[in-house]
Amino acid sequence: MRADRGSATVELAVGLPALVLLVLAGLSAVGAVLTQLGCVDAAREAALVAARGGEGGPAGERVGPPGAMVVVSPDGELVRATVTVRYHPLGGGLPGFDLSATSVAALEPGGPA
Repeated sequence: MRADRGSATVELAVGLPALVLLVLAGLSAVGAVLTQLGCVDAAREAALVAARGGEGGPAGERVGPPGAMVVVSPDGELVRATVTVRYHPLGGGLPGFDLSATSVAALEPGGPA
Protein backbone atom coordinates (compact mmCIF):
# COMPACT_ATOMS: atom_id res chain seq x y z
CA MET A 1 0.00 0.00 0.00
CA ARG A 2 2.73 2.45 0.81
CA ALA A 3 4.21 1.92 -2.67
CA ASP A 4 0.99 3.29 -4.22
CA ARG A 5 1.10 6.48 -2.19
CA GLY A 6 0.91 9.58 -4.48
CA SER A 7 0.15 7.60 -7.63
CA ALA A 8 -3.24 9.32 -8.05
CA THR A 9 -1.53 12.72 -8.05
CA VAL A 10 0.94 11.59 -10.70
CA GLU A 11 -1.83 10.14 -12.86
CA LEU A 12 -3.78 13.38 -12.60
CA ALA A 13 -0.69 15.43 -13.48
CA VAL A 14 -0.11 13.30 -16.57
CA GLY A 15 -3.75 13.01 -17.65
CA LEU A 16 -4.90 16.61 -17.14
CA PRO A 17 -2.83 18.13 -20.01
CA ALA A 18 -4.15 15.45 -22.36
CA LEU A 19 -7.71 16.26 -21.31
CA VAL A 20 -7.16 19.99 -21.85
CA LEU A 21 -5.69 19.28 -25.30
CA LEU A 22 -8.74 17.19 -26.25
CA VAL A 23 -11.12 19.92 -25.10
CA LEU A 24 -9.24 22.57 -27.11
CA ALA A 25 -9.25 20.32 -30.19
CA GLY A 26 -12.99 19.80 -29.79
CA LEU A 27 -13.65 23.51 -29.46
CA SER A 28 -11.56 24.20 -32.57
CA ALA A 29 -13.51 21.58 -34.51
CA VAL A 30 -16.83 23.10 -33.44
CA GLY A 31 -15.59 26.55 -34.48
CA ALA A 32 -14.54 25.23 -37.89
CA VAL A 33 -17.93 23.59 -38.43
CA LEU A 34 -19.78 26.78 -37.48
CA THR A 35 -17.59 28.82 -39.83
CA GLN A 36 -18.24 26.30 -42.63
CA LEU A 37 -21.99 26.59 -42.04
CA GLY A 38 -21.66 30.37 -42.21
CA CYS A 39 -19.94 30.00 -45.59
CA VAL A 40 -22.76 27.76 -46.82
CA ASP A 41 -25.38 30.29 -45.72
CA ALA A 42 -23.49 33.17 -47.32
CA ALA A 43 -23.02 31.31 -50.62
CA ARG A 44 -26.72 30.43 -50.75
CA GLU A 45 -27.76 34.01 -50.02
CA ALA A 46 -25.34 35.47 -52.58
CA ALA A 47 -26.50 33.07 -55.31
CA LEU A 48 -30.19 33.73 -54.65
CA VAL A 49 -29.81 37.51 -54.60
CA ALA A 50 -27.71 37.45 -57.79
CA ALA A 51 -30.25 35.16 -59.52
CA ARG A 52 -32.99 37.71 -58.72
CA GLY A 53 -30.95 40.51 -60.27
CA GLY A 54 -29.41 42.02 -57.13
CA GLU A 55 -25.84 42.42 -55.94
CA GLY A 56 -24.89 38.98 -54.64
CA GLY A 57 -21.43 39.87 -53.36
CA PRO A 58 -22.48 42.37 -50.69
CA ALA A 59 -25.39 40.13 -49.66
CA GLY A 60 -23.02 37.20 -49.12
CA GLU A 61 -20.52 39.33 -47.21
CA ARG A 62 -23.29 40.59 -44.94
CA VAL A 63 -24.41 37.04 -44.07
CA GLY A 64 -21.02 35.31 -44.08
CA PRO A 65 -18.38 34.99 -41.42
CA PRO A 66 -16.07 37.96 -40.81
CA GLY A 67 -13.35 38.29 -43.43
CA ALA A 68 -15.14 36.13 -45.99
CA MET A 69 -14.45 36.69 -49.69
CA VAL A 70 -17.50 36.29 -51.94
CA VAL A 71 -17.18 35.69 -55.70
CA VAL A 72 -20.35 35.66 -57.80
CA SER A 73 -20.12 34.63 -61.44
CA PRO A 74 -22.75 33.97 -64.12
CA ASP A 75 -22.60 30.55 -65.74
CA GLY A 76 -25.08 30.49 -68.62
CA GLU A 77 -28.55 30.11 -67.13
CA LEU A 78 -27.06 29.80 -63.64
CA VAL A 79 -25.35 32.00 -61.09
CA ARG A 80 -22.52 30.51 -59.05
CA ALA A 81 -21.45 32.00 -55.72
CA THR A 82 -18.32 30.90 -53.87
CA VAL A 83 -17.48 32.04 -50.34
CA THR A 84 -13.99 31.51 -48.93
CA VAL A 85 -12.65 32.41 -45.50
CA ARG A 86 -9.39 31.71 -43.67
CA TYR A 87 -10.05 29.95 -40.34
CA HIS A 88 -7.51 30.14 -37.53
CA PRO A 89 -8.16 27.61 -34.76
CA LEU A 90 -7.77 28.84 -31.21
CA GLY A 91 -7.89 32.48 -32.23
CA GLY A 92 -4.85 32.50 -34.47
CA GLY A 93 -2.61 30.49 -32.17
CA LEU A 94 -2.22 27.81 -34.83
CA PRO A 95 -1.72 27.99 -38.60
CA GLY A 96 -4.97 28.64 -40.41
CA PHE A 97 -6.68 26.84 -43.24
CA ASP A 98 -9.25 27.83 -45.86
CA LEU A 99 -12.92 26.95 -45.66
CA SER A 100 -15.17 27.47 -48.66
CA ALA A 101 -18.65 26.77 -49.96
CA THR A 102 -20.24 27.09 -53.38
CA SER A 103 -23.88 27.54 -54.25
CA VAL A 104 -25.65 27.60 -57.61
CA ALA A 105 -29.02 29.20 -58.44
CA ALA A 106 -30.97 29.37 -61.68
CA LEU A 107 -31.61 32.81 -63.13
CA GLU A 108 -35.18 33.84 -62.42
CA PRO A 109 -37.46 35.09 -65.21
CA GLY A 110 -37.11 38.84 -65.53
CA GLY A 111 -33.74 38.70 -63.77
CA PRO A 112 -30.38 39.70 -65.23
CA ALA A 113 -29.70 38.76 -68.82
